[in-house]
Amino acid sequence: MYNLIIYIYQLGVMIASLFNEKVRKMWQGECEAIRILKEKVDPNAQYVWFHAASLGEFEQGRPLMEQLRKEHPEYKILLTFFSPSGYEVRKNYEGADIICYLPLDTITNARRFLRAVRPVMAFFIKYEFWYNYLHILRHRGVPVYSVSSIFRPGQIFFRWYGRQYSHVLKCFTRFYVQNEVSKELLAQIGIKDVQIVGDTRFDRVLQIKAAAKQLPIVESFCQQPTPDSPQPKVFIAGSSWQPDEEIFIPWLNEHPDWKVVIAPHVIKEDHLQQIEKLLEGRKVARYTSLEKQDSLKSLEKLDVLIIDCFGLLSSIYRYADVTYVGGGFGVGIHNTLEAAVWDVPVFFGPNNQRFQEAQGLKQCGAGLEIANADDFRRLMQGFVDHPMLAKELGEKAGAFVGQMTGATQKILADVKL
Repeated sequence: MYNLIIYIYQLGVMIASLFNEKVRKMWQGECEAIRILKEKVDPNAQYVWFHAASLGEFEQGRPLMEQLRKEHPEYKILLTFFSPSGYEVRKNYEGADIICYLPLDTITNARRFLRAVRPVMAFFIKYEFWYNYLHILRHRGVPVYSVSSIFRPGQIFFRWYGRQYSHVLKCFTRFYVQNEVSKELLAQIGIKDVQIVGDTRFDRVLQIKAAAKQLPIVESFCQQPTPDSPQPKVFIAGSSWQPDEEIFIPWLNEHPDWKVVIAPHVIKEDHLQQIEKLLEGRKVARYTSLEKQDSLKSLEKLDVLIIDCFGLLSSIYRYADVTYVGGGFGVGIHNTLEAAVWDVPVFFGPNNQRFQEAQGLKQCGAGLEIANADDFRRLMQGFVDHPMLAKELGEKAGAFVGQMTGATQKILADVKL
């Protein structure tokens, strides 16, 4: 049944590639993967294979790849992606020797792929369970590890109709899971080789923090006094969507003593104009326009800065007193850890139940879940009434991140290299 579904899916991808650019890139990349391997694989080298579905999973696997390369330079690294949103962004990543797409999980593709590279071990990040690849790896005796994986009762493996498919989990040599619940669920279906190590993303955000960029425009903007306050507080919203902006902007419009930085998730002209319309009456500038002017004098009297480019957000959070991470009124929140690592409290919307790090931030008091504008107003008023509250909650956020680091070293200490 699984293979039939995959072949039907493959047909659908082929047809969709005729009309959708993202699907076309994925399909072309999958078709070229075997050729790339044949051209680049060194037959005398030993390859460790890392597979990440997309960019988020890559960031989870990155600390492991880089530490493995540092401690064991005798191995070469193969990195594969499923989604263009991962491959297109990281296709030139210097931490891997070969980077390509992973062809769809047909028996033929899996055999051709593994015949071309012959990895000595493999790491599948978080939710990656490729039935045919995993079974062939197991048949060949190749150790396979699941990293930063997390399981929930509603997943197919733990339903009566998914009992057959759950056998794929037995192909893994060991699971390095995020929490106790995952370990207990796996034990219920007879999988005992499980170790709780946490999430490698905590290690990654410390790396990101250490490599943060100097941003003189943002820094000067945040330090500029306003007519209402010689030492304004700074509110930074990252990866925001329109439903998020419609909640936090009205309150901020009523409190001009707060400096505001907005880095929306979608940087398109129509969205930027929507944000500017919500900010009507405020003195607003876009980051790239200030960058072109190359003058810090233009920051005077500005009270809102819109970041209309990518690659800066993780460094920008350092200037915040309070942060907001978007996506919680859509498919799910974005990266809260990139904000929390800077010792600041983090607002986010209600769709956060699948995110272990958000639950941890809520438990320690540094993650502030809101369901509507009234929640946001009430909590922000708390920061106004108690000026030291943001600092206190921020310290809890930083402490939480620090306590959860170390998964990378635990995994490498356990893996037999």
